[in-house]
Amino acid sequence: MLDTLLLIGGLALILLGANGLTDGSAAVAKRFRISDLVIGLTIVAFGTSAPELVISVLSALNGSAEMAIGNVVGSNTFNALMIIGCTAVVLPIKVGEGTMSKEIPLVILSSLVLFFCANDVMLDQGNENIIGRIDGLILLAFFLIFLRYTFAIARNGGEEVGEEQKIKEMPVWKSVLFIVGGLAGLIFGGQLFVEGASGIARSLGVSESVIGLTLVAGGTSLPELATSVTAALKKNPGIAIGNVIGSNLFNIFFVLGCSATISPLPMGGINNLDLTVMIASALLLWLVGWFFKKRTITRPEGVLMMVCYVAYTAYLIAQQ
Repeated sequence: MLDTLLLIGGLALILLGANGLTDGSAAVAKRFRISDLVIGLTIVAFGTSAPELVISVLSALNGSAEMAIGNVVGSNTFNALMIIGCTAVVLPIKVGEGTMSKEIPLVILSSLVLFFCANDVMLDQGNENIIGRIDGLILLAFFLIFLRYTFAIARNGGEEVGEEQKIKEMPVWKSVLFIVGGLAGLIFGGQLFVEGASGIARSLGVSESVIGLTLVAGGTSLPELATSVTAALKKNPGIAIGNVIGSNLFNIFFVLGCSATISPLPMGGINNLDLTVMIASALLLWLVGWFFKKRTITRPEGVLMMVCYVAYTAYLIAQQ
């Protein structure tokens, strides 16, 4: 009963936080003439990735490496398939040319870098697959390159995605209050949700790797889901797509980079199938953006992406 209450309470806080964060960040974007895409790639992405950072770092410190890695791998798969899928079903997402040619390929690159870092046995005849401290430092170095690229976008004025939309104006203090309050709701709500979901999962006897890949990943990704869908409803597609891309890059380069630098992370039950699905989800996101209706992720494509995620989750559960 307590776990169920934590689950519901956490979800409510996440939804409220996402709404406040979207309003506050959109107002900041308008005031300082920064594009929605750049705000989504930085402020919103970092804020909505905070639950992954907290959970993964705490898991690494507590010796639960599978939870830390599964959280990031599962979150990135969830983001690319379920969040973009749900957002596109609510409102088809028009994707900027720069996003298709630069940002989404960066997500694919980050997934490949993680795949190589995690395959010591296959690539280097190691005794076990482990993301070590050197791997963590390499990921953090990539993160610095990503930040440099993002600031370059901001300096050049960014790329506007879709038509100009009326964004609600508010004073700076109120914008900051909305952003800080929204982040607090997202982080605290995410923690409550994960605690409740994990309690329910363990009572059902599910393994730690599957908990990390599904319930914890889905729980910590709920801020991204809520923020992207809310942004789509407010007709700010730049925030919706930028949020997911930024969060995926933050998750691999920053969250896993920090976690592995603090404590080496053995892969355990997280295998190459899970990593391959994560890479495939990023590739699918790129492909649906280019084909059929060019640079627009349509509702049928959104449904396809959601179905792919449900099938992957069903497979994981069936393997238990």
